[in-house]
Amino acid sequence: MLAFAPLHAATSAAATVVTWLADTLAPLTGGAAAAAAIVLFTVGVRLLLSPLTLAQVRGERRRAALAPEVRDLQRRYADDPGRLQSELFALYRRAGASPVAGCLPALLQAPFFLVMYRLFATGDGHPHLLDEKLAGVPLGWHLGDGLTGPVVAVFGVLLAALLVLAWRSARRARRAAAATGTIAGAPTEGPGAAVLGWLVPLLPFTTVLVGLVVPLAAVLYLVTTTAWSVLEQAVLRRPQPEGIDAR
Repeated sequence: MLAFAPLHAATSAAATVVTWLADTLAPLTGGAAAAAAIVLFTVGVRLLLSPLTLAQVRGERRRAALAPEVRDLQRRYADDPGRLQSELFALYRRAGASPVAGCLPALLQAPFFLVMYRLFATGDGHPHLLDEKLAGVPLGWHLGDGLTGPVVAVFGVLLAALLVLAWRSARRARRAAAATGTIAGAPTEGPGAAVLGWLVPLLPFTTVLVGLVVPLAAVLYLVTTTAWSVLEQAVLRRPQPEGIDAR
């Protein structure tokens, strides 16, 4: 039980924030106050992580600028994958463009999602939140908890939104790979490249699978954070005017 004490404390803190937001929003949103509070909570999390996202975008621009050198290295060391990897990492290190930095924003969101899942899956000391609703569906319900019209409609809309957002994210991943000459930091040519090229664009669709088994509150969190990511990437990755440094 002691091992879960930090998670319990984090869940209690999240419950306090969500409850306060819901009470504040209640005059404007009525019965959907808790759902609106989850959306604002998620936006707050993303704002906290925005410096890492900015660093991720700058790193991607640096890697895109290095694409000609990456292709040259791929041609030069096509028969020596080990040397190619070491040369690529050396190139990125000199340019200050870490190939793994883009993973940090996604990884750091995981604890917040886990807290939201625990809060609305178990109540964890705050059972009143499980009874809060969105369009008549309790936020603690899963898709299989009674396939009535409202449940199917609410989950259907949110899962469809996740599917569209995942498609947009997958398309961006393919474009990033084409621009930088790498996939998840690995060269687009050589052993394993075909598998990575097939797998990485599919990763955004895992959110849809997760949405099938988590409570409605967690699905709402996923939709909000994924929509934020798509909008953020569209804004931050706009073409830069000539002469502007990508740093």
